[in-house]
Amino acid sequence: MLRFLPGIIILEAAMVALVIAYMNASNEAFLVPVGLLAMIISVLVAFWFASIADHIKKDAVARAKEDFVRERENLLVSAEAEKRSVLEESHKRIVKETNQVHAKANFKLGGAFIGVLSFATVMISIELLTVGLLTLATAGGALAGYVIRARQDTLSYRGKVAKAALESRTPIQAELISSSKADAKKLVQKR
Repeated sequence: MLRFLPGIIILEAAMVALVIAYMNASNEAFLVPVGLLAMIISVLVAFWFASIADHIKKDAVARAKEDFVRERENLLVSAEAEKRSVLEESHKRIVKETNQVHAKANFKLGGAFIGVLSFATVMISIELLTVGLLTLATAGGALAGYVIRARQDTLSYRGKVAKAALESRTPIQAELISSSKADAKKLVQKR
């Protein structure tokens, strides 16, 4: 409000000067020019006050917009961080569950493989060499196939997770993550 004080003081000083000038004048014809001069001064001061008020309003709007952009940027960054942490957490949970399932399957496979090897050993020991060797070869092939398939599934799953994580990001989020803060402000202001 101190911005308006010089204008108020100038207006009051001008009005006091006009009143003193009118009181010193002896004729009534001086009333119209003094009144017209007082009206012109009042209009000019009103325009001056309107200009000051307009500048104050523009400054307030600019500050509010800047605060809004800053808050929006903070929300976008925090939302991206939360999303990333949720994705990492769910990925860890999925990997843990997958490892548990693979461990159970590996235990069962190991038991079956030991059973087949035991059967093959018994067959060899009772001199059915051909049946024993065929059983050993079949068990070895089954085990190798299972190991290769498990490796392919693991690699395929990792690729799908990485691809899904990249596809789930919007272009603005990907740009915000890869750019600096100044660049991020420019991107947000463009939008």
